[in-house]
Amino acid sequence: MLIRGSQSALFVCTALALVFHSVSAEAQTASPQDGQQPTVLKRITIKGARAKPGNTASSDTPLASETTAEAIRKKDIGNLSDLGNTTEPGVDYVDPKPGKIGGLFIRGLGGARVVTMVDNIPIPFFENFARAGQATSTMSSGASSFDFSALSAVDVLRGSDSSRVGSGALAGALVLRTLEPEDLIGEGRDWGGVAKTTYDSEDRSIGGALAAARKVENTSVLFQGSYKRGHETDNKGSADIFGTSRTKPNPGDYDQNNLMFKLRQDLEGGHRIGVTAERYQLNSDTELKTLYGTYLPGAYSGYDDTLRERLSLDYEYEAPSVDAMIDTARLTAYWQALSKESGSGGLQLNAQPIAREDFMRDSSFGLVGGLTSTFDTGNLDHTVRIGGDASTFDFKEWFTSVTGSSAAASSADIPHVDGHRLGLYAEDEISFGASGFRLTPGIRFDYFDYDPSGDIATHSSYATLGLPQDRNGSRFSPKLMASYDLTPEVQVFAQWSTAYRAPTVNELYLSFPNIARGYAVVGNPYLEPETSNGFEIGAKYQSGDTTGGVTAFHNQYRNFIEQYQTTTALFPGAGGSPNGTLFTYRNRAHVEISGVEAKVRQEFSSGFFAHASLAYAYGKDTDNNELIRTVAPFKSIVGVGYANDFWGTELTGIFASGMRDDHKPATFDAPGYGIANLTAWWEPTQTKGLRIQAGVYNIFDRKYWNAVGVRDVNPTSVSSSNQPVDFYSEPGRSFKISLTQKF
Repeated sequence: MLIRGSQSALFVCTALALVFHSVSAEAQTASPQDGQQPTVLKRITIKGARAKPGNTASSDTPLASETTAEAIRKKDIGNLSDLGNTTEPGVDYVDPKPGKIGGLFIRGLGGARVVTMVDNIPIPFFENFARAGQATSTMSSGASSFDFSALSAVDVLRGSDSSRVGSGALAGALVLRTLEPEDLIGEGRDWGGVAKTTYDSEDRSIGGALAAARKVENTSVLFQGSYKRGHETDNKGSADIFGTSRTKPNPGDYDQNNLMFKLRQDLEGGHRIGVTAERYQLNSDTELKTLYGTYLPGAYSGYDDTLRERLSLDYEYEAPSVDAMIDTARLTAYWQALSKESGSGGLQLNAQPIAREDFMRDSSFGLVGGLTSTFDTGNLDHTVRIGGDASTFDFKEWFTSVTGSSAAASSADIPHVDGHRLGLYAEDEISFGASGFRLTPGIRFDYFDYDPSGDIATHSSYATLGLPQDRNGSRFSPKLMASYDLTPEVQVFAQWSTAYRAPTVNELYLSFPNIARGYAVVGNPYLEPETSNGFEIGAKYQSGDTTGGVTAFHNQYRNFIEQYQTTTALFPGAGGSPNGTLFTYRNRAHVEISGVEAKVRQEFSSGFFAHASLAYAYGKDTDNNELIRTVAPFKSIVGVGYANDFWGTELTGIFASGMRDDHKPATFDAPGYGIANLTAWWEPTQTKGLRIQAGVYNIFDRKYWNAVGVRDVNPTSVSSSNQPVDFYSEPGRSFKISLTQKF
């Protein structure tokens, strides 16, 4: 039925295209005077110059926005929070706190519903909610396991559209492109580089980054490296005490480093081959003063470590002539491993040691690639994009604990899982002569197969909860986009798209029974994959010094996966209750999220400029009218500034409304806020390529909260995983200074 429905959708798309083509042809035939032939201007395709690689997930769509490496350096964007407070108001990043899950959110959804890709290679998403009530043993997300100084661009792809990215893109994707040698080597040169050092008082961090490239004939090489050392991120809390009522941040230190190497060889005929090696590492240590009520002061600490490694063989092709059948192509064979380790250890009040460690690792081999071909059929111009990805992965997790004098005990909350994923896509952007109208039908096929291993001997929980089961599934995801150039400056567009997300191994196979205390945290092997229908309509404007755009969207989700609490007769509950408490997963039938996004920027000949952007969304479960609290409230960024060839300054205001009231006293509805930032830069003529930049952030030292990050904080009580609300407040006034030198 699903295949038949997808074929029907494509048939309708093709029929609409042919009808429009027929009407357009009749109009063109009737328009000229007798004896005259109409002149149809064909699209001009320029080939032979290597540019931005084609077939990226965010290429050629009005629903993506780009932040270049130059903008990253000039706006001092060092993390995803900076991105959401400068160029992307619809992007929220929640920094994980003790007992509170963080991560990246786009259009009100996060976690496995947002895909992060580096050079078209997806970064694995994994999580472990088995111990969500503990301060340091809860891990989630890998979305931030990269270094901004290694990037040539950050693209934010919005929309419920699996055709571009594959399984998981129910809200959108963060598409990252790393530096290439030509990004550093200027025209007419054979080498180039950039170095940057930054100090940020927000976490008292200092960091440096260096990237250099050299080209010898047709061979190019690039080295990039960075190192950053900092401390805990400041907040507006004032209670510097021990215990769960503490509101100052727990003292902490972190080290972050990134290394990247690229080798590229250009061959005759537009071919390029290469090798990429990349390694990102983040290690953090925290003194857990919030837990000193049950542990000796100064004798309890936690840690959270992330390591991502990648090795890939890369191939690119760009046609050197206009008559080639294939215009661009790329193929990457890769190995990637992402591991996260977190835990805690110390001495209890009775001087007995205690330690806990949770470790997860996802290792994968894969292929990802695609090609683009442009050709004409009569008055129709086609740009066909086809491609896909295939991978096999190995997921492992284990938990180790030591209590008192007992020996170390190891267990697995999630079984060892071997899996396979496959995705294939095709789309055809059809331009109807010189009419300015384009129609793009597309379709994607996704398949997954999970094979968990384990038995009762290695996982005692299976005796109570049952053995894990294999899972597999597939789906076709069609889409249709239409766009029209009203004028050379104005483009309007509309899109219907579908998306698909397979359940994660955590949602399916999580198994942590604490029978002695009457509860268990488990997955649900019968979960249905999430699906969605997305509708977008919008317009873009670009004319000289004025650019802008607006998009309205409405997304309908089916089988929305959520964690919930219920009871079970499999084991008794605490306090003599006949039924135990079960934390597990289920599918919500219907969830909807709607909203609007807009941007505008005006440059003036005098050097002054102004810009404004906003994001608003509203989401609810339409079956019970319950709010979806991962949907951020209204947010806007407004700025004015001045810039010439040597110096510039900018004043920016960030404004957000309060979280919608869910009428539950046990959840914190963060109030709205407004903060101001002031930045300035100077490029002295005496030192070519040098840029000095400084900024003051939250000038008026306002206390405010990221509404999404505190949505589950209980303002009426405190515990080891629920501090007072001030503990979760954002940084007060801070300053940042950086020096950048281009070579």
